[in-house]
Amino acid sequence: MLKSALVSLLLLVAAPFAAAQTPAKPPAKPAEPAKAGAAAAAPVALQHVTIHTSLGDITIELYADKAPKSVDNFLQYVREDFYSGTVFERVIPGFLVQGGRFNKELQLKRARAPIRNEANNGLSNLKYTVSVARNRDDPHSGTAEFFINLVDNKRLDYSGDANTLTWGYCVFGKVIKGQEVVDKIGASPTGPQGPLQSDVPTTPITIDKVEIAP
Repeated sequence: MLKSALVSLLLLVAAPFAAAQTPAKPPAKPAEPAKAGAAAAAPVALQHVTIHTSLGDITIELYADKAPKSVDNFLQYVREDFYSGTVFERVIPGFLVQGGRFNKELQLKRARAPIRNEANNGLSNLKYTVSVARNRDDPHSGTAEFFINLVDNKRLDYSGDANTLTWGYCVFGKVIKGQEVVDKIGASPTGPQGPLQSDVPTTPITIDKVEIAP
């Protein structure tokens, strides 16, 4: 079982990218309690997107207050219609489903420059959370690809910037509707196809469009 878990973790590797590695800033200190009579801060309005897939719709709540660069990067790809015609190319039951970068022919789409990893934002890779996929060997290599956790994957959380693994994977949203679609994707039969050596759904699961909720 330990070997299987380690193999699954090593499979969480997007296609290689190049990105600068710089020290992370320390987590922000907790805000001090508001003084008596002070006006309460207005709640942050959370934005939502809907991913229309060949197996159904998935609605994601985005945490721009916790992962501003990651959310802004994701929304830029949405506005550019980058995700239309891509697939969920990696499905690992009991672990995660990953997509957003390969087309139906399993060809890698050209993406913008990678972004800085925001995994030290206090959010955990719990079931149905959405995170930035990246190259295992470079914590700051995330671009368009994302994954959805099928279970609580706390071992993917940030635990320090000493090396590429402890940097973790940045959570930037959570599935709030369509969890059954995520589970259906996660139960799809898989095998090696094209340039990918394993875990590719035998029947393509396409992302037809991603839309920002009004």
